[in-house]
Amino acid sequence: QVQLVESGGGLVQTGGSLRLSCAGSGSTFSIYTMGWFRQAPGKEREFVAALSWNDVSTSYADSVKGRFTISRDNAKNTVYLQMNSLKPEDTAVYYCAAYPGYYCSGSGCYGKASSYIYWGQGTQVTVSS
Repeated sequence: QVQLVESGGGLVQTGGSLRLSCAGSGSTFSIYTMGWFRQAPGKEREFVAALSWNDVSTSYADSVKGRFTISRDNAKNTVYLQMNSLKPEDTAVYYCAAYPGYYCSGSGCYGKASSYIYWGQGTQVTVSS
């Protein structure tokens, strides 16, 4: 199994940038497909971005395409979410999640929270208008 810890959240103005990090420990990081989800107050958790275990495929929610980029550094056991051109509607708690690549194959798995086995505790992102 893998333990996930997010960091990098904070308060930023509209149009600003943040980079979230998710550090993994306890297992071979490179076998995991990684995802980012977010949950705003009073709303359901929603998919943001995913990166396949072999770094071949990425997937993004329509609301963040062209603004957010997911990447990973397996040597550091870390996945990142670069967020640019932030908007007030991006305000949420952001969660990192993971599942072994063999657990669910295909791009249909990326956007489903139920595909992911391991979750971090979340980091708050607040975008002021």
